[in-house]
Amino acid sequence: MSKLLYPTLIRPLTSEEGGGYLVEFPDLPGCIADGETPEAALAEAEDALKSWLKTAKKHGDEIPDPSTSIKYSGQWRIRIPKSLHATLVLYAKREGVSLNTFAATLLAKSLGQLMPHKRKHQSRRD
Repeated sequence: MSKLLYPTLIRPLTSEEGGGYLVEFPDLPGCIADGETPEAALAEAEDALKSWLKTAKKHGDEIPDPSTSIKYSGQWRIRIPKSLHATLVLYAKREGVSLNTFAATLLAKSLGQLMPHKRKHQSRRD
């Protein structure tokens, strides 16, 4: 693959979408590939990435840095209703953890529900 490591998202396609798997590069608009299996889709994604980068260079388009190269602090501020804040604090106390730990756990669980295909693939390797 390219020297630049761009994050990828892979998801199963529904039968209405033709089946198989779709790979997307969120940092590179329109750079996608598909295949019958995750492995085939990733192989096609390598070609799609090379083509996208080559075309961008040819036309003088800006090539964004991979978002994986950005250093994240792990912190951000979020404003929520006071009632939600109070409820989260109560649940965190009940679980015996800090508000930060409780909120991070909720976010991680929700993200896991958005990406069920990852859990399926991981369980096959175990």
